Amino acid sequence: MKVTLSSALLLALCFFAGQLQAQNIDKISMSSGGPLKPLQAIMDIRHYTIALDVDIDKKAINGYTEIELNLASPTDSLLFDFTHMLKVSKISVDNKEFPFLIKGDQIFITNGSVFAATKHSVKIYYGGNPPTPVIPPWESGFTWTKDRSGNPFVNITCQGDGGKTYFPCKDHPSDEPNEGVDLIITIPNGLSVAGPGLLQSVKPVKKGKSAWHWKTNYTISNYCVVFDIGKYKVYNRNYTTCEGNIVPIQLYILERDTAKAQYLLDIKERDAHILEKYFGEYPWVKEKIGIAEVPNSGMEHQTMITFSDSLDFYHYPGNLDFADVYYHEFAHEWWANKITNKDWSHMWVQEGIATYGSALAMREIGGEAAYDSTMLGNRFAVSSYGNQQPMVSHEGSTVKEVYNPDIYCKGAMLMHTLRYVLGDSLFFPTLKRFITNVKYPYDQFFTSDDVEQFFIRETGKDLKPIFDFYCKAITEIGIDVYQYDPGTYYIAVSNPPAGSLPLDIVTDKGIIHTTMNATRDKPFWFRSKTTPAIDPRGWYLRKVTFH
Repeated sequence: MKVTLSSALLLALCFFAGQLQAQNIDKISMSSGGPLKPLQAIMDIRHYTIALDVDIDKKAINGYTEIELNLASPTDSLLFDFTHMLKVSKISVDNKEFPFLIKGDQIFITNGSVFAATKHSVKIYYGGNPPTPVIPPWESGFTWTKDRSGNPFVNITCQGDGGKTYFPCKDHPSDEPNEGVDLIITIPNGLSVAGPGLLQSVKPVKKGKSAWHWKTNYTISNYCVVFDIGKYKVYNRNYTTCEGNIVPIQLYILERDTAKAQYLLDIKERDAHILEKYFGEYPWVKEKIGIAEVPNSGMEHQTMITFSDSLDFYHYPGNLDFADVYYHEFAHEWWANKITNKDWSHMWVQEGIATYGSALAMREIGGEAAYDSTMLGNRFAVSSYGNQQPMVSHEGSTVKEVYNPDIYCKGAMLMHTLRYVLGDSLFFPTLKRFITNVKYPYDQFFTSDDVEQFFIRETGKDLKPIFDFYCKAITEIGIDVYQYDPGTYYIAVSNPPAGSLPLDIVTDKGIIHTTMNATRDKPFWFRSKTTPAIDPRGWYLRKVTFH
């Protein structure tokens, strides 16, 4: 059978290639995340205001970021993450100018005495040429290019290195601005800015330039606080969610591609229905379902996901077309943007379940056979390229330490196995309840243990061995099949998760339902006039060997 590698795997492999090419290029040295710094552990970010003038000809930005925060305890220093490639000119705290020290990709703001344990407003002025990625979106920075008509085309990606790629921030996934973000971006007239939340205004501010003000009131991850610039035309369509709320779909598409606008909106509406079926209502109903065309594969930027200007889709007879990245990034509105990992060591929660979401889309479009084919690709990817390190790394990991194919494909396989072990009537409602019933999901962050304990509690099943196998082990289940004589076989299983996990065997007389308890000392015997098929739907990460 032909196996097509998922775009999720290709994303990871391209990321690795980008890292190799970037080794000798001047760019930010730090990856997003890592151990939470003590000076930042006492800091609760409430709001960012980012106001920048973008000079496209000089590939430069200039302006300020204002950070509103609460301190849990007094401190004589404030610490923010920020790329060394941009120059800080002035800093004020509560409208008073303060001295500062730049050390690597960090800004230290000092006080003669202490900053009190209360609310503070920090305003940092800066400018210069931000990092430029070799292979976006797997590297962080500004992509300065032109569209196919020769118009300026600017895109920001910063998941790998975090928001500090272009604005000062607390760069750790465990803290998001609870009161949202204001983006005020000044650009040449004739171009548009696509951003998070809702567009507040477009105002002329100087000769030939206008300021675009985008605002989101939701919490948002640092790497989703980005904007895109292009010669866009905007198309709108209202979408009614599964809960009856009306949310606008806004498509920012290049003018030369407008003939495909309604087609893209049709696909987005279809995909929204699929995702709501399995994961509940679209999370950002007070703002929008946003899509912006960009010069790379795309990213999960909250309420304004991006997609490739290649506009490539697979064609399915009788159904709307499908593109894995177009869908995958949209799935991140639920898994990543709503359900956010507390530490990058648990990155599989957002990437793996979003990847599994693509298999669920195939189930809706092409039935169980299409679902099985998608999961076969994920299993093949883990067996061929993965299992080099545990899927869940140590706490305090950075993106670059954990980013590998397993967080996509092995994470999807974990969900696939749980579906089989629990059955559809238990698995699908449990998965949906996790994302819809968790307490305060917009302000709460999650770990692998949270997912595991929720599934155990809701189903009443001992699923810890399965989670341990996928999250901590780097082995496959080994299933050896021996032919004793014509028509007689026996199997022995090595490296299985603990417990009596179900196993299907297809014989000439139908399916035998057994368990993985067979060993070399106590094998499982059965008869079949035809060569048996072991685990025919590929529910497990396993290797079957015939002897």
